[in-house]
Amino acid sequence: MKLQELTRPWAAFNYGFLDESAKREIRRRILKAIAVPGYQVPYASREVPMARGWGTGGLQVSLTLLKPTAVVKVIDQGADDSVNACSIRKFFGRVGGVIETQDTQEATIIQSRHRIPEEKLRGDQVLVLQVPDPEPLRTVQSDMSVAREMHGDADYGQLWLILYEQLVKSGRIMQYTEYPSLVNGRHVISPSPIPRWDVLKLNEADHLTILSAGREKRIYAVPPHTRVEPLVFDDVPYRVEDHQDKTCYRTNVTGFFMNELPQDDGSAKFELSDSHFGVKHMRKAEGEPVEIGDTWYKNGKMNR
Repeated sequence: MKLQELTRPWAAFNYGFLDESAKREIRRRILKAIAVPGYQVPYASREVPMARGWGTGGLQVSLTLLKPTAVVKVIDQGADDSVNACSIRKFFGRVGGVIETQDTQEATIIQSRHRIPEEKLRGDQVLVLQVPDPEPLRTVQSDMSVAREMHGDADYGQLWLILYEQLVKSGRIMQYTEYPSLVNGRHVISPSPIPRWDVLKLNEADHLTILSAGREKRIYAVPPHTRVEPLVFDDVPYRVEDHQDKTCYRTNVTGFFMNELPQDDGSAKFELSDSHFGVKHMRKAEGEPVEIGDTWYKNGKMNR
């Protein structure tokens, strides 16, 4: 036997960029995260052609899930056409030969930064959320070894105290993103920097949500049909952003999460944050045969 017979032919990169050992490790960590909803599973975050803090955790999970028949959508704060979203989507197409799309209904893998699409996701779709900071206890405990013990003991009293202090000082809870939420009645998670509007979309959802922080080397998950409950007091109901009466100036659609666009005269316009959702409405208004999926919200209220 010759050494040449034991080596593989040279290739520019492995399918999906990551080597098979890395993929196996991440898959095992994902399975453990699904088995224990909300638990932060450590993993060996690999180097990828992207700077830390720009979605390397989500990128590694998506690369692990890629297959030639996958249909991939990438969102950057609701937009499909941002530089970051386009670059990641093209990267997936180059290293995995996948089908690229901007349509939520067509996608099988949806990687997102800071938003969940307005259209409901199905059970055959996977949502991958990029997470800059996975630790909800960081604001009350800087020592991560102690924070791990607090998670083990389900000791979340200091989080409740933070929310109470906000309520006393401001008259309402001021946590706009990364709202601490209890998963499956056990672990509190930071649901990535999605707005409060999107947190309710994780509760009892049909799809699997995987959250990954590449810089912090943590993966956690919300399996399908799992309870996700924002931390709220019994006499202070959970409030989402007041976008119920806002109308998108481009589509005339009302009742969804909006981006506020300040104008030179001091006024403001609003447009749909979910960019392709807005494109669908514009195309439908122009008479094109466009299928718009069922949405999480109806007239600004959660639709269950």
